Amino acid sequence: MKTTTLIQALHIAERRGSGDPEVSGICFDSRAAAPGRLFVAIRGTLGDGHDFIPQAIAAGVSVVVCEIFPETPAPEVLILRVWNSRLALAELAAAWYGHPSRQLHLVGITGTNGKTTIATLLHRLHQDLGYRAGLLSTIRVLVGNQEHPATHTTPDPLQLNAYLRAMVDEGCSHCFMEVSSHALDQDRAGALAFAGAVFTNLTRDHLDYHPDVAAYLKAKKRLFDGLTPEAFALVNADDKNGIVMLQNCRARQ
Repeated sequence: MKTTTLIQALHIAERRGSGDPEVSGICFDSRAAAPGRLFVAIRGTLGDGHDFIPQAIAAGVSVVVCEIFPETPAPEVLILRVWNSRLALAELAAAWYGHPSRQLHLVGITGTNGKTTIATLLHRLHQDLGYRAGLLSTIRVLVGNQEHPATHTTPDPLQLNAYLRAMVDEGCSHCFMEVSSHALDQDRAGALAFAGAVFTNLTRDHLDYHPDVAAYLKAKKRLFDGLTPEAFALVNADDKNGIVMLQNCRARQ
């Protein structure tokens, strides 16, 4: 795929280099860098992908997307600076796989407890009603009748869009997925088109990652803030945080 086609959704702040390289794949781990690939430098909790841009360039990548330009010039590589490389990765992954979430009735379920149960029940219900549906949960991933091991509650953007693409190719019309607060905070689902969102509840959890409960709640709310007026929002009214999810939410409630 040509770079200009792949980066259409990106908000590019600055670029170095020219041309329109053909991209053979996308990676955000420098160990997966290879000739012709596009490398996205991500700031992680334990490391910073910007430190590995030289290794990715040495491995032959043709395009680098980053938040800070590398110190060493690399005129042979197209380098694009963006404001948020995590969101850029989500947008690139969606574009690479042909925006599969737009071709599905994708429903995201978030909350502290009950995500797996609700996602599984909704999946089974739709299957029993005759719909072909996919499932992305903490315990398993179902693409039609094919089961895949689950490694995270919400996979990284590349794996996530690969699964959604496979669901579309398998003839699925619906997908039910758990959306964790980590994934929302890290923009893993940043470029997905959700047809609806469900909120279960919120208790004190994951404070080893989020600085406080307010930040944890804010991360969950991002799922609802991104819904369109055509989508639906369903919350647990017995949880006082349910009404918070609906504040400034444009979806049908």
